[in-house]
Amino acid sequence: MLKLALIDRFCRTDFSSYEDFYKNFKLKIPENFNFAFDVVDELAALRPDKQALLWCNDHGEERRFTFSDLKRLSGKTANYLRRLGISRGDRVMLILKRRYEYWYTALALHKLGAVLIPATHQLTVKDIKYRVKAADVKMILCVNEDLICSSVLEARGECGDILKITATIGERDGFFNFTDGVNSSAEEFMRPEGYDAAKPQDAMLMYFTSGTTGMPKMVVHDFNYPLAHILTAKFWQDLRETDLHLTVADTGWAKCSWGKIYGQWICEACIFVYDYGSRFQPVDLLHMIAKYKITTFCAPPTIFRFFIKEDLSGFDLSSLRASYIAGEPLNAEVYNKWYKATGLKMREGFGQSESAVLVATFPWIEPKPGSTGLPCPHFKTCLLDSEGRICEAGEEGEICVDMREGHPVGLVKEYFGDPAKTADTMHDGWYHTGDLAWTDEDGYFWFIGRNDDVIKSSGYRIGPFEIESALIEHPAVLETAITAVPDPVRGQIVKATIVLAKGYKASEALKKELQEHVKKTTAPYKYPRIIDFVDELPKTISGKIKRVEIRQKDDVK
Repeated sequence: MLKLALIDRFCRTDFSSYEDFYKNFKLKIPENFNFAFDVVDELAALRPDKQALLWCNDHGEERRFTFSDLKRLSGKTANYLRRLGISRGDRVMLILKRRYEYWYTALALHKLGAVLIPATHQLTVKDIKYRVKAADVKMILCVNEDLICSSVLEARGECGDILKITATIGERDGFFNFTDGVNSSAEEFMRPEGYDAAKPQDAMLMYFTSGTTGMPKMVVHDFNYPLAHILTAKFWQDLRETDLHLTVADTGWAKCSWGKIYGQWICEACIFVYDYGSRFQPVDLLHMIAKYKITTFCAPPTIFRFFIKEDLSGFDLSSLRASYIAGEPLNAEVYNKWYKATGLKMREGFGQSESAVLVATFPWIEPKPGSTGLPCPHFKTCLLDSEGRICEAGEEGEICVDMREGHPVGLVKEYFGDPAKTADTMHDGWYHTGDLAWTDEDGYFWFIGRNDDVIKSSGYRIGPFEIESALIEHPAVLETAITAVPDPVRGQIVKATIVLAKGYKASEALKKELQEHVKKTTAPYKYPRIIDFVDELPKTISGKIKRVEIRQKDDVK
């Protein structure tokens, strides 16, 4: 008898074409779904010895976890957290970088019905205090590092009426010893019932997401959210139970939910985690791919831009059967060089902290270098113009999600404590992403940029991505970010902040050469009137270029 995969309980998977997929895909939502119980514990019963997580670090340590290991450890962790006083609805912030404890602690919080708040280790004391107060955080669990622990303790000193519990991996003054607490707890954790059981509409996960202005907003996802990442893992990444999958992301960022836990385990794939320190070099990932025979790999374009500057013939990448990019649009030049070196056609995906994948190059369709792909059926993504009309091919519009027939599973539930932001983003039957694109005659999406990033110069609207793509084609350019600089005559002018490739030096002659290159590659009016050569671009820990930081520095000047 043919074994049915777990994923078959939640949707049909045997689509013959993109058209079939778009027309007929539908999620089956179980009653009172809980990812920890209904996916991980279920797989522990069905396939107890199936490897689920392979973790290693840059000190040579390695840990492997099966689904039965995760059931056992998440049960122990849930019992320990319950002893500390955590229950349904309590908000717990995890600052765990890429430590393996993140995965079974996240599962434990889901089992308890508590709210998981992932956070990056780059937070300052001010950042931590803001999040504790804004989200009413009851507990923080963090890695045992001096700077992070001291910041947490200082924040607790001012938020002690809210932040009741601080714990860390191992022993440290002022913290509960999480490791000892979990080890001393019972393995069996019974699924809560009645009031103590999480409800589908309850908050399961909250992400703080930063805009270009104001304080970070709190994106709330409910307990059905993981099911939407079936679209991400199965139908964009095409994952199989035999895959060893690596997504480059810290646990503090939404890309972890996209690529390192929910959809991947529903597909029964094994997640690979490389826990590296602050001296990480992208080339290290090439060594990991070769050593561990990773089969599927997803990273932001930044990583691939560094990859193609290396001699890829020196690495055994034969285990890779697919590669994907997300986080920012991919320059065609990078796509073409990666394809030439590896034979792999990168498949781009687009979405937000507020969603699962919205637009992607799905397996049935041929990638177009520089294009994001086609819309996801579950979210029925399309483009709206400034009047709220659906755009025709070639027209610029905002990427929006159709909510006219209901709120799609996996789309942000609300912005916690900010009804104005919620209303501004979700209205008239649509969710507005704030990202601009256009579609070609085949329906493929071509990203322009964030609405805030579009440059308005002398009556023209200039998308930064097109100029960045043009510059990347020049051999002198390793990385670049295009931003607007205020100008009294033109309103705004284009600025390029550039990291040079090895062997090139900054000079006025090179500036002029790059400007002329852009004029020939795109429309002449789009060329960068200002070029700034830098050693590195400001980035988030997930690899996204922080254009807002460049703009803010220019505004101060």
